[in-house]
Amino acid sequence: MEIISIFKHALTISFFVFVMMLLVDFIDTISKQSISDVLRGGRWRQYTLASFFGSIPGCLGAFMNVSLYVRGIIGFGAVVGGMIATSGDEAFVMLSEFPGTALLLFALLFVCGIVFARLSDWIVSTLGITLSNSCVDAQCEQCESDHDNFIKVSDIYQPRSFINNLKSISFTRFLLLIMVISFAVLIASGRLGSDSWDWERISFFSLSLCTLYITAVVSEHYLHSHIWEHIIKKHILRVFLWSFAALLFVHWGLDTWNLEFFVKQHMWLVLFVGALISLIPESGPHLVFVMMFSQGIIPFSVLFTTSFIQDGHGMLPLLSYSIKDAMLVKLFNLIFGLAVGGTLYAMGF
Repeated sequence: MEIISIFKHALTISFFVFVMMLLVDFIDTISKQSISDVLRGGRWRQYTLASFFGSIPGCLGAFMNVSLYVRGIIGFGAVVGGMIATSGDEAFVMLSEFPGTALLLFALLFVCGIVFARLSDWIVSTLGITLSNSCVDAQCEQCESDHDNFIKVSDIYQPRSFINNLKSISFTRFLLLIMVISFAVLIASGRLGSDSWDWERISFFSLSLCTLYITAVVSEHYLHSHIWEHIIKKHILRVFLWSFAALLFVHWGLDTWNLEFFVKQHMWLVLFVGALISLIPESGPHLVFVMMFSQGIIPFSVLFTTSFIQDGHGMLPLLSYSIKDAMLVKLFNLIFGLAVGGTLYAMGF
């Protein structure tokens, strides 16, 4: 029965992540046209907007920041700040598990992103650190293509296309509609999520209806390339497996290993190990710390440290452009994260 409960919990988390990723991707896709123009300003505007993009749950904001950095629109400090503010796909899980604390965490990371973005540029300038020319001058064909060929809203979204989409419905759209409807029914009946019609169930059900609408009206291209190929194949299965594994690990640790006692006796070690694990450019390992925080095993300072340093998949595009600059970003974030997180822990948070 415990396995079934853990499975349902992981399924609920994964569905919430899917819904939120779809909404974020949809808004991001139809709003890209004005982003570059907005960012062309002073350093503080870059720091603020890069940190804001990083604060958007998921990896889209981080990918956007890297793309803008490659084209020379934002500087190194802005990328550092954006990665600090980024929590990857784990941000969706945190919103599902402890929304109030998650929003506070995102706000703190946003502020830290701005502050340490400026500090990073100052350090680079003072120490005379040279950055890779490839990240200042490179003109990535894919990035330029995305920059020059913005997707129009009408290309992916036409409310009146609902009837036509259903008349000639593809198997992918049919499958997604069935999946979303099934989850909406399970949430409404209380089989997944909350047992009563509280704010959580109302929110989940409302988001399900939004997802159902978007799935029904978007174009076939957007449905396949963005929802199916990207969100479903590249993210959701991984989120479910990591969530299930993390929940199972915490449950097993509490029942058989006295995980809570061990962690609380070695909290400084846990904080440092969490910081090192957060260097991995992957959404997943950080979920163990998210689940431990949700169970009250680790304090806020440890969650803050791991969230500060880790950036989900956001670092992968930068690694492909410049290993040197990517390593500098991770080094800066590790040092800053340990300093701030360690201070918070010493203060009792």
